[in-house]
Amino acid sequence: MNRPFSIYLDAVRFIAAFLVYVYHSNQRDIVADVLPASNFGHSSVIVFFVLSGFVIAYITDTKERSWETYTASRISRVYSVAVPALVLTILLDSIGRQLYPALYGYPFDQFVVRLASSLFMLNEVWFVSITTFSNVPYWSICYELWYYVVFGLLTFLPRKVAWWTAGGLLLLMGPKLAILAPIWGAGVLLYRWRALQALPMIWAVVLLLLSVLGFLVFFVAAIETITTTWLKSLIGANWHTQLTFSKFFLSDYLLATLVFAHFVAMRRVAVLISPLLMVIERPVRFLAAYTFTLYLLHQPLFLFWAAVIRGDPKGYAYWLSTTVLVMLSVVAVGHFTEDKRHQLRKWLEVNLAGLPSFLQRAA
Repeated sequence: MNRPFSIYLDAVRFIAAFLVYVYHSNQRDIVADVLPASNFGHSSVIVFFVLSGFVIAYITDTKERSWETYTASRISRVYSVAVPALVLTILLDSIGRQLYPALYGYPFDQFVVRLASSLFMLNEVWFVSITTFSNVPYWSICYELWYYVVFGLLTFLPRKVAWWTAGGLLLLMGPKLAILAPIWGAGVLLYRWRALQALPMIWAVVLLLLSVLGFLVFFVAAIETITTTWLKSLIGANWHTQLTFSKFFLSDYLLATLVFAHFVAMRRVAVLISPLLMVIERPVRFLAAYTFTLYLLHQPLFLFWAAVIRGDPKGYAYWLSTTVLVMLSVVAVGHFTEDKRHQLRKWLEVNLAGLPSFLQRAA
């Protein structure tokens, strides 16, 4: 991966996470006016899925070439943030509900079920949908973790059993995860389709312009709403509701195609704007380092700080002050989550490397 494109992807990652934050914080108790760019929450998650597939394909090709390293990296990456996020969600919700109950229209019961399903990433299997208290965005990591597992099976198991095992796992997880799996897989295809890396620059520029035009048409024409309404009429309101976060899959496929094309183009075009990208590299890398913590903690954090401040939703002062406190909190928490995950990864690598010998002795 060339350096300018890497910087660009990090910028996209942070922007997508921030747009998800704007989407969720667009609540009338916090800001009376509808926030600008507040309709891109779900779309940003689709960008994350494509980007995640690309990055995972890249690191398994260049760095994580053994199942032990891959497993240790994925577990440490997810759980170094997910576990603190779960603990903090309960703590922040407990306090915030006392300070400003009207903000919290989210479940706060069935603690054992919600915690267990969240820890094992089973919130969205089949037609189950378990909300992690106020932490609604947690759903997507319950998809991604299983995509990591499926990809790991396909990468490290012998070919004779890999596809059967991976397919069986997706079947076990249910249709919601299976429906969006091709979107994550598009990121893998983006990395592995070598011919695309040699795309002539003129065609890359044309493709970039077409992808941007496609994004404009997608959002201006409200493609997500149109396709979702049609699907609902086709399968019925009940089944449509049961699909929860996968019910937008028709427009998600189209959006993922546009994202795929955009990344194909930017991988080449980024070289042309490398001086600009190099200038912003340090702040972009800094912000990107806390993207996962921002994503997994922003909703309980902004609800908590909004409950503490309890300001006037007229104007933007209340929302802005809440947002500043959220960002400061993310950096503080990120120091003990994302910054420390490497220690957990090393510990896991050592123990996973010794697992075959342990199992042999136990047998």
